[in-house]
Amino acid sequence: MEKSIEQLRMKKSEIAAKCGAVRDAIVGLTDEKSFVELTAFGFSEGEDEVVTGFATIGGYPFYIIAQNFAVSYGGLTAANCAKIAKAQAAAEKSGTPIIYILHSQGVCVREDANVLEGVSSVLRRATRLKGNVLQFAIVQGEVYGSSAALAALCDFVFYTSGGMLCLGSPFVLAAKDGKTLKPIEVGGYDAGAPLPAISVKDIRAAARGIQAIFELFDEPMHEAELNATLPALNKKADAETIFKLFEQPIEIGANHCPEVKTVLCRIGGISTAAVVLNEAKINAETVRKVKMFAELCYLYGLPFVTFVDCLGTETTVSAVNGPLLQEIGRYLEFLDKMECAKVAVVTGNAIGLGYSLFAAKSVGFQYTLAFAGAQIALLTGEEGADILGEDGAEGYTARHGSPIAVAKGGYLDDVVEPALIKQHLIAVLQMLG
Repeated sequence: MEKSIEQLRMKKSEIAAKCGAVRDAIVGLTDEKSFVELTAFGFSEGEDEVVTGFATIGGYPFYIIAQNFAVSYGGLTAANCAKIAKAQAAAEKSGTPIIYILHSQGVCVREDANVLEGVSSVLRRATRLKGNVLQFAIVQGEVYGSSAALAALCDFVFYTSGGMLCLGSPFVLAAKDGKTLKPIEVGGYDAGAPLPAISVKDIRAAARGIQAIFELFDEPMHEAELNATLPALNKKADAETIFKLFEQPIEIGANHCPEVKTVLCRIGGISTAAVVLNEAKINAETVRKVKMFAELCYLYGLPFVTFVDCLGTETTVSAVNGPLLQEIGRYLEFLDKMECAKVAVVTGNAIGLGYSLFAAKSVGFQYTLAFAGAQIALLTGEEGADILGEDGAEGYTARHGSPIAVAKGGYLDDVVEPALIKQHLIAVLQMLG
């Protein structure tokens, strides 16, 4: 027995030596002494590049899949793809969310089709998990190739300081473009990849963010003040002021399309997905960002609330070409499939498709409100005055863009004082919930 115990200690020491850094990351991510490893002695060639197991964060259970960059630069092999798939299957069976700690420069080139089949299995399982369990990716350093594709399938992607995510090597991409760029400029958070991205300082900050997000999904209702007002909205209805309506806001994807803000939050204690269009213009990128958030609501049943200040479609050749039309079609598909509450608030301008896509009852919104000073029209005031020969922009807006006139047509449920909007939203979300 003593000999067996000594052999066990030696084996565990070997494991610790090979996987020290990745285990430190797991310790930083999870509750103290909560991590339980799976397939700990699975050391056939390639398996030690990945550590899998389960643990708690803030008392909530998660499966953990972590890449070990210290072995072959985290290169995926067929063996560790099988190990990842095994953990994914266990998470699916138990309905437990997954956290991927990613740090890899690609795949093991010696394995050819074997590793490609393994990667396909992992990506397919990740796709099947969407809508069933939440998946979080933490970009913990360089993440290239197939591991980047896995991150793109996750519901949320946390970039730690210095994290880089790119389907191809940044060095190769920069060279092909004839540019001298640092890898962080190609694949870093500020490079603006259109992902559900969140920037954090380190793994511990990622843990806090994951816990906060999971609580919004796991506990859809909290106690809150139901009669709060926000007088500042009567003076200025911009994104910064609208954010003050939200409890525990977490902005997703702040690194791209800043005129469209996608926010997980609570409104009156109710978990909500809010889209704030802040003097936005419609193009493929803005619609894609809203579509991604609409997909999240469709998959997990979160109430979907839009705050609309949109000046219509961007009038450039690149903006109105095929990609925009495709993104509009996909967005409308998710909007139509949603069974959760869909509420729109016109806070400023809702011009042309800005109204049709993001506020109209006919496109699926169950309840639509407008601020007293909003404008809802086919054209901006200046465009309307030019085309129709109205008495200036104000004349066109007064005749054709008044929210009162739109409400008389039955297209708005109410025109409200901005300061009171939170009370209205709470009542509507309670009713539709």
